[in-house]
Amino acid sequence: MNPAIIHSETIPAGAPWSRVIDKSQRLRIVDSHGAQAVDFLCYCAADPAERYHAPNTIKKAGTITLTAGHALYSDKARKLFSIEEDSFGGHDTIGGCCSKPSNEMLYGVGNDGCRENFLTALAGHGLGWKDIVPNVNWFMTVPVDTTGGAHVALGTSRAGDFVTLRAEMDVLAVISNCPQVLNPCNNFNPTDIKIEVLAP
Repeated sequence: MNPAIIHSETIPAGAPWSRVIDKSQRLRIVDSHGAQAVDFLCYCAADPAERYHAPNTIKKAGTITLTAGHALYSDKARKLFSIEEDSFGGHDTIGGCCSKPSNEMLYGVGNDGCRENFLTALAGHGLGWKDIVPNVNWFMTVPVDTTGGAHVALGTSRAGDFVTLRAEMDVLAVISNCPQVLNPCNNFNPTDIKIEVLAP
């Protein structure tokens, strides 16, 4: 029997979002149109000083790309979310988020980016600049070659691709539906996504 959907909404292209996901609830992120990168942070809701930690996550997974069967670990090496379902496979852990300063550095154009979206979302929870850490990028790939070279690849997710995360504690989930148009992560065309929160 499929779990009941207790909340559903569309996040517009380029917009921020946040919500506390209770322990054992599922958060499903759906790439409605395909080729849309979704930047993601998460924190222990009871104590946001404990938050997603890329090195712990990568070391436990044994890979820099995440899929079903992997988990997002905190800086205290505790599970925040487990990845239960994944129709895409190979989500990025190393590319981080775009920002107005990084867009200026890389492309000479000071467009607002995911860091600015994260700041907007985090402000409602009493968090700010120092609380932003290297994040997960759902539906985005950053291939690394044998010389160590890396680059953001063209978005390849298909319309309807999704990832379902099970909360292993009460978790504050924060999303930037990436507004980037200066690299190919969104195929230069940001689109909306769908969020579903599923009952335990």
